[in-house]
Amino acid sequence: MLFSSTIFLFAFLPVVLCLYWALPGMRSRNALLLLASLLFYAWGEAGYVLIVLASIGLNWAFGLWIDARRNRASERLILAAALGANLLLLGVFKYANFLSDNLNEVLSIFGAAPTRLDPIHLPIGISFFTFQAITYLVDVHRGEAPLERSPFRVALYIALFPQLIAGPIVRYRQVAAQLVHRHASLEDLNEGVRRFILGLGKKVLVANTLALPADRIFAIPPDQLEPATAWLGLTCFTFQIYFDFSGYSDMAIGLGRCFGFRFPENFNWPYRSRSMREFWRRWHMTLSSFFRDYVYIPLRGNRGGLGRTYANLLIIFLLCGLWHGASWTFVVWGLIHGAFLIVERTRAGDWIRAAPRRVQSLYVLSVAMVGWVFFRSDDLAHAIAFLSAMVGGGEGDPSFHPVALYWNAKVGCTLAGAALSTTALPAWLAARFRETASRHPTPFAGARIVSLQLVLLLCAMSLAAGTHNPFIYFRF
Repeated sequence: MLFSSTIFLFAFLPVVLCLYWALPGMRSRNALLLLASLLFYAWGEAGYVLIVLASIGLNWAFGLWIDARRNRASERLILAAALGANLLLLGVFKYANFLSDNLNEVLSIFGAAPTRLDPIHLPIGISFFTFQAITYLVDVHRGEAPLERSPFRVALYIALFPQLIAGPIVRYRQVAAQLVHRHASLEDLNEGVRRFILGLGKKVLVANTLALPADRIFAIPPDQLEPATAWLGLTCFTFQIYFDFSGYSDMAIGLGRCFGFRFPENFNWPYRSRSMREFWRRWHMTLSSFFRDYVYIPLRGNRGGLGRTYANLLIIFLLCGLWHGASWTFVVWGLIHGAFLIVERTRAGDWIRAAPRRVQSLYVLSVAMVGWVFFRSDDLAHAIAFLSAMVGGGEGDPSFHPVALYWNAKVGCTLAGAALSTTALPAWLAARFRETASRHPTPFAGARIVSLQLVLLLCAMSLAAGTHNPFIYFRF
């Protein structure tokens, strides 16, 4: 079930919200949220909800075992077994076919018979709820989070539907107290609804609009593309993926707020960054902090000299690429980002920091967009050919796939609005709005309500019309 689907917006969510606010105690409210979360997942995955339940039971039991062996030699072995079990679950469903295909490539070199493995379905959100389970176990081991003895609260933490299938990645210690006691006021509900509608607008009105030309252009054989059409497709995808994922994060954070939860922020206008290091402080922040705290720092981070630091950065972004998908295109995407983070630690980084702000912004956008070509392409050959077409290396005839076929006023206006995300204007406007609201609270509140109603109405009209409604991170 998608947040941007009519069944969720006009049936599932209103019913759950009404029942939640009608119930008197925290136990009954938690029970409702858990049942609703399992129904939400089962709606699209049916029997695969058993995978979520298995993950819940496994991690609850391992948490108890780790706590029971506290400060003993076996505690680390139990933690290693727990992490191994989670990674094995993720590996079987997400990477088994990828490993099998690459093994067959190697076997073919030696003339050996290939292995046979039927396609394995990827359960929705398995990357997200597996990483959340890992943070629970590691934080309990480190003493940074309390052990949860109730399997129902562990279940609610892992399966909570606002962030179950696409994050943000919420650490257990961030919500442990909220699982036991939280207070959702009408102010929380109002703020949650506002944040949700804004996220829905990002997804439906911006991301979906740009998804149509992006998908159509990337489906064209790259050797048939002319540069202008290739650049349009990449530009549309660059903003599509940002507004798609940040919109979903806004919706998740808003929904959590409606039920009294405070989830961490996940995006902070990343295309405004002046370096790739800053980009990763602003893009998918909960994933960045996960790899920093649970992989990079345990690998000794930057404490082992430059060589060790560079190797650790490449390892982190190799894993980041693989986390996004079992394909060599994602590996290359991750290594591109890791390589430029290394570059910024060399003398070239001094040149970047000394450059004018516009040059820095252009540098970040250029690196990000080259990376998005690999992220979006089906294989490496397609990505390389697409990059070649962008600089005139294709054989495209403008009469076959002209830009005008994919460009219209709606796409142009949407791109113009999306381009504001690369400037300081959104932050400036937000500050001015807050200042105006503090001086004129009543008129501002009325204007905000009307604006949100208009956004919701436009989203409902778009969804009712059956427009293109993909969700990029649904496969993770």
